[in-house]
Amino acid sequence: MDNGFPHRRVAVVTGAARGIGAALSRELAARGLRVALLGREVETLRAVAVELPWDARCFGVDVTDLAAMEATAARVADEMGPASVVVANAGIAATGPFAGGDPALWERVVGVNLFGSANTARAFLPQLARTQGYFLQVASTAAFGAAPMMSAYCASKAGAESFAQALRAEVAAQGIGVGIAYLHWTRTEMTRDIDEHPVLEALRASQPRFAARVHTAEEVARRLRRGVERRSTSIHCPPWLRLVQPLRPAFPPLVGLVARRHLKRLDTGELARASGVLGAGGEADWAARGRGR
Repeated sequence: MDNGFPHRRVAVVTGAARGIGAALSRELAARGLRVALLGREVETLRAVAVELPWDARCFGVDVTDLAAMEATAARVADEMGPASVVVANAGIAATGPFAGGDPALWERVVGVNLFGSANTARAFLPQLARTQGYFLQVASTAAFGAAPMMSAYCASKAGAESFAQALRAEVAAQGIGVGIAYLHWTRTEMTRDIDEHPVLEALRASQPRFAARVHTAEEVARRLRRGVERRSTSIHCPPWLRLVQPLRPAFPPLVGLVARRHLKRLDTGELARASGVLGAGGEADWAARGRGR
């Protein structure tokens, strides 16, 4: 199969129950990979898996639990073979003021997005060393400019980017490639209320039309799949993000200026309504920990 992938290799995707993870799983399976779908929502994972060819399999696991991730990695190797591609995609987001917010929710966002990525790498690096495979860290433009009311998400995505950059140099001698995907506005369950959320709406409204466009999960997944095929060190979705990388030092003050102006116009009730976990995946994760609203 001349498609950039050796036929029947194994790909692991975390956060595969919905959104970008599910769309990327479909893309990889369509190109001949056997996909291991990891996540907490087992029934939702199964609904994705039944659409896929090549004996896709589901593994219910919390990426913040290292022992469970290591056990899952062993199951993947035993049942499917060693992973050649691992995508650290699992992520949740929450909004709200840092002061007075729920510390447990703040820590959970960082735990899933940053520690979960590190656990994914730690569990599967031995397999990637065997296959001289590729690890893809899904990051975000939240790593470029820290947005008020989203401190945990921005901090975790900036940390995940730095983690992947450091990991790349460490594992290069083993033949393991490490890529970072920078995603912008994408239509998923996490951003389902993007047009009603006061902070997100203000940030989008301040951007040029091309930058404010919301991309589909399928469009983003196609670009990620091409990056995986090429073992790219960076994948920009949309591609113009590559051009703004040199301007990154200017983003935090600009984002802060726009957000401050908008936040001044919001009353306490509006701020309260804009607080909490975003999207069905995040809600399911938070509820599973016994702290759902």
